[in-house]
Amino acid sequence: MAHAAIDVARTALVIVDLQNDFLHPDGAYARGGQASDDIAALPQRVLPVAEALRARGGWIVSTHFTLVPGKRGEPFIAPHLKAMRPFLGKGDFAPGSWGHDLVDLLKPADLTVEKIAYSAFYMTRLEWLLRKAGVDTLIFCGIVTNGGVASTVRDAHVRDFATIVLSDGCAAFLRDTHERAVADLATVARTMRCAEARELVEEA
Repeated sequence: MAHAAIDVARTALVIVDLQNDFLHPDGAYARGGQASDDIAALPQRVLPVAEALRARGGWIVSTHFTLVPGKRGEPFIAPHLKAMRPFLGKGDFAPGSWGHDLVDLLKPADLTVEKIAYSAFYMTRLEWLLRKAGVDTLIFCGIVTNGGVASTVRDAHVRDFATIVLSDGCAAFLRDTHERAVADLATVARTMRCAEARELVEEA
């Protein structure tokens, strides 16, 4: 299937929350028994897209889920998240920590944004950074498809960014959940596989 051309210099790969605490065997989620093979496979799968964008002058943007430390370093954790992930605690997803960082395979990012909720636009400087960089097209990958990815894609759509979702560059903890989310996002974004996105960038 042919896809409309993009201006690579005005395009960013938005890597949603591919952080050590989510993906690494020593990260917070693995320690809490929440490892996922589908999620762990993402960095290798999206790397060719990132490399193609770097080579052609595009942008790499990394969003970082953040648990902001309060007194004595205890993090502020939303009640719904604490109920779902009771293992999260002090030091997990803390700003500047190893766990909070983008996985090594996808470094470096040109722009990074800390996020405290599903959407990377909520109470962050993301839109300001993208406008300053002259970016108007966003290619999304990361986790989780029905959470951080979906919320950020929809917020990008209402801000008039052109949006592309990498169907095999995103994942959720359940594959059925991922597939439903991708189908839903097709109403506000183009969807394509990583190999198609790499070709789109290289042919632009």
